[in-house]
Amino acid sequence: MLPGADVVLTATQIILTGIGIGILISAPVGPVNILCIQRTLSHGFWGGVAAGLGAVIGDGLIAGAASFGITAISTVMAEHRQAIQLVGGLILIAFGARLMFTDPLVECEPGTESKLAKSAGIIPQTFFLTVTNPGAILGTFALFGGLSSMFGGLQDYGEASLMVLSVMGGGLLWWLVLARLICTIRHRLSTRHLRLINQFAGIILIGFGVGLLARLVWQAI
Repeated sequence: MLPGADVVLTATQIILTGIGIGILISAPVGPVNILCIQRTLSHGFWGGVAAGLGAVIGDGLIAGAASFGITAISTVMAEHRQAIQLVGGLILIAFGARLMFTDPLVECEPGTESKLAKSAGIIPQTFFLTVTNPGAILGTFALFGGLSSMFGGLQDYGEASLMVLSVMGGGLLWWLVLARLICTIRHRLSTRHLRLINQFAGIILIGFGVGLLARLVWQAI
């Protein structure tokens, strides 16, 4: 039995709770959402899903640390929070600048099927963005902390594993739905529209990055 567990949750309750947490930590507009939209527009449905997969894996890692009570990972994240914030901010600024000054390349024309393998290169990038995002880390731990206070935690490592998989499933569901929705409007966008979207997405990513660095400077003062 995991520490603090005093209320038995059914498998169905664990799955539904995990899916809900996965959607909650994926849905807020953030860097990965922006990249998912941009990649869907230029690379098609599976390009957007690939962008989301990196976040799913990252969220699974963080959820695993929270649900299994892996204090070593939590301690490392806490001790190196400033370094994580610095790296995350710089990566976001680099991503944003690249998007702003890169002409849109439509690798998959509207109406044709994209391939996941061709877009797999974005997966490690969005994974790293997720695990270096203090908001994603703190948000996940806060949700699991709230869950523990309400139900007393999970009974054993089987339940913890089911919870982590459900969180990842909820995140994947969000990215599938988002990519499919964006796919429905791809055919209406010209190259000029895509260029403007790239520039707008780049500005937003740079804004997120500057925000992280500004918070880091503020904490150091």
